[in-house]
Order: sequence, then C-alpha cells, then structure tokens
Amino acid sequence: MTGPLNSWPYPRVVAHRGGGTLAPENTLAGIETGAGLGLKMVEFDAKLSSDNVVFLLHDDTVDRTSDGFGEAATMPYAILSSLDAGKWRSPRFAGERMPTLEQVAKRCIALGLAANVEIKPCPGRDVETGKLVAAEAERLWSGQQIAPLLSSFSYDALAAARDAAPDLPRGMLYEAVPANWREQTSALGCVSLHADHNRLSEALVAQIRAAGLHMLVYTVNDPQRARQLAQWGVDAICTDRIDLIGASFFDA
Repeated sequence: MTGPLNSWPYPRVVAHRGGGTLAPENTLAGIETGAGLGLKMVEFDAKLSSDNVVFLLHDDTVDRTSDGFGEAATMPYAILSSLDAGKWRSPRFAGERMPTLEQVAKRCIALGLAANVEIKPCPGRDVETGKLVAAEAERLWSGQQIAPLLSSFSYDALAAARDAAPDLPRGMLYEAVPANWREQTSALGCVSLHADHNRLSEALVAQIRAAGLHMLVYTVNDPQRARQLAQWGVDAICTDRIDLIGASFFDA
C-alpha cells in the first residue's frame, strides 16, 4: 500500500551524494558542504564492507573515489577507513574517509538534515545489504522526527529492507520507469518512486502521482529543468549543483 500524499515530510531540494560537485561524494565533508549552503536534505550511498560494517560508497570498487584499489566487498572496514577519500576531488579535502552510516547519521542529526539512504549493494549482496542497512538506519535514527527515506535500484535489497525495518519509508529507484512500476512499488510498500528525470514525461509523472506515490527525481542540474519538473508535480529533486539549485530555490 502506498502512503498518503500528505505524509511527505521531506524538503524539495536534495544534495546528491552529500555535497554534489562541490565536495568529495559520500563523505562527511560533502554532507557539511550541503548543510553549509542551507540544504535541508542529503542523499548518499550505503553498502557493506566484508565484515558487514555499513559505510558510504557509490561504486563497487574504491578506485575512483579513493587512493586505494580493489573491490569494496572484499575489504574489511579497517582497511576501507584507512583510505583517503577526499584528495581525488581537491587537495583541501585530503584526509577525508569513507564514513560509517553511524558517523553520517550523527552528523545529519546534529546538522538538522533529512536523509535519503540509497542502499547500494555490491554484486550478490542485495538481500544482506538491504537487511543490514535498514536495521542500522532504524537504530540510528530512532526517535527522530523525520525518518530516513530508504531507496534502491535493487528490488531484492528494498524488499529485505522492508522486512527488516517495515516502519521506515521506502522509495523504489529506476532509470527508466518500467511498465510494472505499480506492482513493484505496491509490493514494497513504497511511499515514493525515484527516477531519472531524463526518462520522464509530464503524463507519466501525473500517473505516478495519481497512484498515490510521491516522486523524487535525479540528477537535475539545470535550474530551468528543475522548475519544469516542479510544475509537473514532482516532490523533490536531487542535484549536484547545490550552488545553483539551493534550499530556497522553489521559494523564489
């Protein structure tokens, strides 16, 4: 069952991977950058180390966003946490680490940020990752006024998250929205559908909204396109360009 449309507590602008293009992604520095520009919600990617610590990383390997090499799923968190995850973006971010979800939750709560936790399993770990990320998110945000919004491209991961933490809100992530989106989102008990804005039409947005689902769209970096999507009725946009599309963008 989908949630009522008046139950959406999230801001309209979401900082992609914490700080968009202004800071190293999926780091505490990124989250602080988003908050420093007045953003009220951040999105980030959560996966498992080999010893099942929930930490932040988008890719299956650490090569692109750290000074290390190799598959993240084969590394214990002690190794992952020793890698520099900041200097690839800029020397001034040297020393940034891949934080645990616990570290990120504490920082988000301290900064008053809502969170979209994208469950990003490494290959073959969908169910395990969905279960552990959801359970950890439920524990870490316990008692907070706004619960973290869980999302994933993996149906199996989001199903496991539903079973592990049924009270946390969920959104199914798509690139192109498939024909069976109604069945999938209903089975998962989603409150929202998240999609690539380039694959959407005004008519499809209307259908999704009419089905009782909220919409978060990614990754919108052009202000004119952001306004068009808002006119179509999307609830939130995720952006890299938090310098152009800020917290008060839709108030102007």
